[in-house]
Amino acid sequence: MAVCGSGVGASVCANKIPGVRAGLVSDHFSRAKASRDDHMNIICMGGRTIGPYAAWDILEAFLAAEFSQAPRHLRRLAKVASLEPEVISERGGGTQHKS
Repeated sequence: MAVCGSGVGASVCANKIPGVRAGLVSDHFSRAKASRDDHMNIICMGGRTIGPYAAWDILEAFLAAEFSQAPRHLRRLAKVASLEPEVISERGGGTQHKS
C-alpha cells in the first residue's frame, strides 16, 4: 500500500518499480476492477481524499481479492509486462527521457 496526500504521487512513484502495477483507488468499484481484472499488486490512496473507514474497508477487500485468471485478463497482463523496461531493453529498444 502506498499513501500520499492525493494518492497520485504515490501511484506514479510506485509504478517506477519494475513488476509493480499500482493504481489509485478511492471506491469499491475501482478496487474490484483493479485487483481482479488488472492484477494490481499495490493499492494507492490519498490520505486527504478518503476517510479512514472507507480506506480500511477498501484495503481489506483488496487484500482478500484474487486475480480472475480469465484469458482476456491474462492477455492484458502480458501486454503490460511487455512495456516494462527490462523487457524493452531485451528487445533492443530503449526508453526516451525528455530533458
